[in-house]
Amino acid sequence: MSEDTTTVRPPIVAVMGHVDHGKTTLLDYIRKANVAARDHGGITQHLGAYRVVTDQGKAITFLDTPGHAAFEGIRKRGGEVADIVILVVAADDGVMPQTKEAIRHIKNAGSVMIVAFNKVDLPDANIDHVKQQLAENDVLVESYGGDVVSVEISAKSGQGVDQLLEMISLVSDLLELKADPKAPVVAFTLESRMDKAGPLASLLV
Repeated sequence: MSEDTTTVRPPIVAVMGHVDHGKTTLLDYIRKANVAARDHGGITQHLGAYRVVTDQGKAITFLDTPGHAAFEGIRKRGGEVADIVILVVAADDGVMPQTKEAIRHIKNAGSVMIVAFNKVDLPDANIDHVKQQLAENDVLVESYGGDVVSVEISAKSGQGVDQLLEMISLVSDLLELKADPKAPVVAFTLESRMDKAGPLASLLV
C-alpha cells in the first residue's frame, strides 16, 4: 500500500459580484494593501491572487476577479479555479446583472458560495430585500431556510470582516481540502500578458 502524502491545503477563494459593490475594498481591508490604485478608475482589470494569513494563523488564497461587464471571461475562470466563492452584494443596491452572472458561474463551477452583504452600515441598506432578490435567483441563505452561509459586513470600516474570515475557515475545514506536495505540479493560468522580456503568465499552483 502506498504511503498517503496528502496534507491540508489552504482554500482558494474568489471574490465576485457586481461592479462597485465592494469586492476590491474588501480585499484591500483584508490584505491591508491598495489594489484599486493600480487599476484605472478603481475597477480591477486583472485576475490577481493574494495569500493572507488570518489572526488564527490559517492561510487563505484570495482571487480578485473583475466586476466590470467587459471582463466576463477572466471572471468566469476565477470562479472555476476557486473552492469557495464570496458573492459580494451591496445591501443598498441589491442583485444586479453581474451578481446574476456571478451566481451562474458559481453554480456551473460547483464552488461553495458564501454571501457577503456589504455596505450594511449605510442608511438605505435593506438586507431583507436583498435576501428576497437572492431567493428569486435560487440562492437561499441560512436565515431564509437555505444552506448558503451569509455574513453582514462593511468592507470600508471592516465591520464583520473577521466573522467572514472565520466562516471561510469553517467552510474550508468542512470541505477537507488536501493536496499532495509530492505529486506532479498542476497549475492554473490566471492571466497572461506581453512584457518587454517576453510573454509573462500568473500561475496558481
